[in-house]
Amino acid sequence: MTELQQRQVNNRLLRRFPEDAFELLAPLLQPIELPVNHSLVRPRQAIEHVCFIESGLASMVAESADGKSVEIRHIGREGIAGYPVVLGVDRTPNKTFMQVPGHGLQVATEDFLPILDHPEVRQLLLRYVHTCELQLAHSALAAAKFNVHQRLARWLLMCHVRIDGNHLPLTHDFLALMLGIRRAGVTNELHILEGMHAIKSTRGNVRILDRNKLIEIAGGSYGVPEQEYERLIEGPRSVNPAACLNGHDAIVLS
Repeated sequence: MTELQQRQVNNRLLRRFPEDAFELLAPLLQPIELPVNHSLVRPRQAIEHVCFIESGLASMVAESADGKSVEIRHIGREGIAGYPVVLGVDRTPNKTFMQVPGHGLQVATEDFLPILDHPEVRQLLLRYVHTCELQLAHSALAAAKFNVHQRLARWLLMCHVRIDGNHLPLTHDFLALMLGIRRAGVTNELHILEGMHAIKSTRGNVRILDRNKLIEIAGGSYGVPEQEYERLIEGPRSVNPAACLNGHDAIVLS
């Protein structure tokens, strides 16, 4: 893929690669369509590819030994699927698959690993992994200390910046996975946010009516990982998430 130009890339992390490192990686990147349920990382299997997501939404899911599962984070154009390889890990018990279709740029792990020898790339990707761990920590904080409709507001905000526009093609099954609750409880939580005039929910779609209202509802459960990504990856612009009206122009989520 020698004609790929860095300015054409929609993945925010890849756009932060040093120019010389990008030129080395670009010929190895292959465009890939990412339909719903496409598997990016299979549990306990070798991570064969790293994927820089350009559009769509991937879910990383943790599963218990008895089959219970919950989404622990999602990945969009701000990051990469298969990032455990950055830490020298060849496989993980977690799985990652597409919840919202899109496309990406994929590279074989064996071709990607030598790029980590570039000190600036390694620092960038380790910083990205730090923001991933921070997001996990704040998901645990939200689950322990915030009520369900606040957690739903937080997840919707994080989805919003990863999907173009205000229409989020999210099913009740996906929302139940995000929140770790039964599907039957999702409707009640959506009604709460609708009653606050923050969203409009229809079958298979959530429309964001007022992002700032969602930020207000989410309260302290939302914002810290976002600001850390901004500081470490996007540069010292010091943008307050509450100032973003649509989530696309001024901030990128971790």
